[in-house]
Amino acid sequence: MLEFLRQQLAKLLEERAALKTELDAVLTAPRAEQRDLSDEETAAFTEKREAIKAKDAEIEERQKRIAELEEDERREARAAELAVQYGQTGEQRERQTASVSVTGEPETYRKGGQTSYFRDLVRAQLHGSRDAIERLARNDREVAAAMEKRALSTTDGAGGEWVPPLWMINDYIRLARPSRIVANRVRQMALPPGTDSINLPRLATGTAVAEQSTQNTALQNTDATTSSVTAAVATIGGQQVVSLQLIEQSPINIDEVLLQDLAADYAIKLDTFVISNNAANKVGLLNVSGLNAVTYTDASPTAGELYGKIADAIQQIHTGRYMPPTAIFMHPRRWAMLLAALDTAGRPLVTPAANAPQNVIAAVGDVNSEGFVGSLQGLPVFVDPNIPSNLGAGTNEDRIIIARTDDVILFEGTPRAEAFREPLAAQLSVLLRFYNYAAIHASRYAKSISVISGTGLATPTF
Repeated sequence: MLEFLRQQLAKLLEERAALKTELDAVLTAPRAEQRDLSDEETAAFTEKREAIKAKDAEIEERQKRIAELEEDERREARAAELAVQYGQTGEQRERQTASVSVTGEPETYRKGGQTSYFRDLVRAQLHGSRDAIERLARNDREVAAAMEKRALSTTDGAGGEWVPPLWMINDYIRLARPSRIVANRVRQMALPPGTDSINLPRLATGTAVAEQSTQNTALQNTDATTSSVTAAVATIGGQQVVSLQLIEQSPINIDEVLLQDLAADYAIKLDTFVISNNAANKVGLLNVSGLNAVTYTDASPTAGELYGKIADAIQQIHTGRYMPPTAIFMHPRRWAMLLAALDTAGRPLVTPAANAPQNVIAAVGDVNSEGFVGSLQGLPVFVDPNIPSNLGAGTNEDRIIIARTDDVILFEGTPRAEAFREPLAAQLSVLLRFYNYAAIHASRYAKSISVISGTGLATPTF
């Protein structure tokens, strides 16, 4: 909100400078001719002068509002310091909102609430509603307090931008359909501001030691070499055109419908970005150069054969990364294949109990269509519908990913929502825009990732 007001102030100053230029233009001819202003020039001079005075009043009012918000921010920062100093954290911390101490108040924009996020965006932009602006500013503070480690920004003032409601930020991570399972399991970091790429240095080749051949002879001397890996920042976003009548007159809060839908699709696209993107410096897990590739070719695949391939994929991480993998990701249909597998006596090979009387290859955990479903060879298994199932020569294969997820870093910003009326003002429409920035470092340790592929992972039959 503060950044938005600063940008408004800059715009007002530009408008004032333009008016001053026009005022000076009125005086150009009289000065050159060394005469008084004509009646027409006097009227124009008076009009421009009054316009400048009115603009100065707007500038003064905006400066006053900015000063108030800057003072609020200083008090917020001081309150946060005191809260840390005296141990008041989490739910026990009192947040100073403007000049009011808020403890446990409901969120400004909450599901089922009476206030509408997009309606307030439009009212603030279109009508300059002080109430709407104050609610949006309060929402900014609520989100900042709940997500202190994320980089928050409201830098684009072209149409009015505020951070989306807290419920929406929570939902886009947890409740989107289908969920961003793989993206949520890798290491999460806030996207640094002011950059379009993130470079991480690494050792390409290391030093070396060797046994000294004889006393007083030179020791092994091998110079290390260095390189770097780059992750380019990608923009993921979408837009929706809505009639102004729907926003202002509808009895429902249209933002709950549109934000959830945009957020749900954002979750899918981000998860797909992490799993299978294949662009320069934006490589997802499936396309990392030098990963452990395990091929499973079989026209009549069985759970037992797949079990062996998974063991191979795991051991390749042990022997290539020298650290254990942490998760197995597969498509829901592949887990269903394992659930349907029977031994020679007709007993299931994947059971709800790990200590069942028969030998099992996996144990069921939670029954989910996405997310954690059980364990296999000591590792948690997660199913993710966003893992592609149209790969291979027959375009009918899925993939199984085994990875040490801490070695993969997803840099993600805070999602932004904006409302623009100018492009569609002639038809009383508003353009709503949702976007975010993300970067993926999947190539830090190629040997941390194993991918099982082949005809053995074609569409299973049941």
